[in-house]
Amino acid sequence: MTPRRTRITLPGAEVSVCEWAPADESGLPLLLLHGGGADSAALSWGGIAPELAAAGHRVIAPDHPGFGESPRADWPVTQERLVQYVGDLVDALALRDYAVAGLSLGGGMTLGHLLARPGEARAAALLGCYGLMPRLADGPTAALTQLSTFLLLRTGLLAAMTRSYARNPAAMERGLRDLVRSPEARTPELVRAVLAEAADGRGLTTFGEWQRDQVGWNGLRTVYTDRLAEIDTPVLLVHGDRDSGVPLARVETAARLLPHARLVVAPDAGHWVQRDRPDVVLPALLQHLAENAHA
Repeated sequence: MTPRRTRITLPGAEVSVCEWAPADESGLPLLLLHGGGADSAALSWGGIAPELAAAGHRVIAPDHPGFGESPRADWPVTQERLVQYVGDLVDALALRDYAVAGLSLGGGMTLGHLLARPGEARAAALLGCYGLMPRLADGPTAALTQLSTFLLLRTGLLAAMTRSYARNPAAMERGLRDLVRSPEARTPELVRAVLAEAADGRGLTTFGEWQRDQVGWNGLRTVYTDRLAEIDTPVLLVHGDRDSGVPLARVETAARLLPHARLVVAPDAGHWVQRDRPDVVLPALLQHLAENAHA
C-alpha cells in the first residue's frame, strides 16, 4: 500500500505527511513519529504501516521538520520545540481519541507530548525510546563517552565525521547491521533507502542541531524518568534486547515507573526494532491499540 502524501502548514514549519488510510476506520487513529539521523516517516514506518491500516487504523506519519521531504523549520531544533510541534500537528490534523507512537527521538517526543497534554492521547507506544537515560551511555566509561561526544559536537568534528560516514556506503551498511540485526529484515531496498536519506544530508544536519541542544558535557539535558509517574496514558514499550543505544535495563525501569505500562522485549533485535522484528512489534502494537480503543 502506497501512502498518500500531503503538506501541512504549522507555526514556523511546513511538514510532509504520509498517510495510510484504512478501508474501514474501526480503530484508533495512530500518529507515528520517526527517529533521528538518516530517518524519515517512510523509512521507519513503511514496513508496518500498511498492516496497521489494514487492521482499521488511520495511520499518519510525518517527516519531522528538516527530515525526509519536510523543509527545515523556522525555529531552533530543541526538544521542547519538537514536542510543541507534535501538539501543533495533532491540532492541525484535528485528531481526537488517537494513539501516538515513536522511535528513539520520536519516542522522546511522544513522552514529551504525553506530559504536555495529559489525558489527550488514548494510548501510546515507545520503541528504543530517548529520554530515559542521564547520559549517552551507562557503565564505567559513561562520563568519558559523554564528554568526548560533547567536545566532538561543539568543535564540529562529529558533523564532519558523520558527513564522511554518510558518503561511505560500506560503512553505512556496517552501521545498519547494528540497528537492524536480522539479515532478512536488512533488505537491499532498505539499505539503499537509508543511504539515499543519508546522502541528502538534511536530516543528519537537523539531528546534529538537536544533539547540540541535548548533549551537555556531563549529561543529557532531557531526562523524563522522574516524571513518568505523571503519565496516566496506557503505554506499550517495545525494545530490542540487543539495542546498543538504549540499554534494556533503562526501559525496564521506565516500565515500572509508568502507572499503566507493558513491556515487550524483541529477542536479538537492535535499536530499529520495528524494522528488525516486525513480527514482534506489529502484533504487540495491534493488541495495545485494540485494548485501548474504548474509554
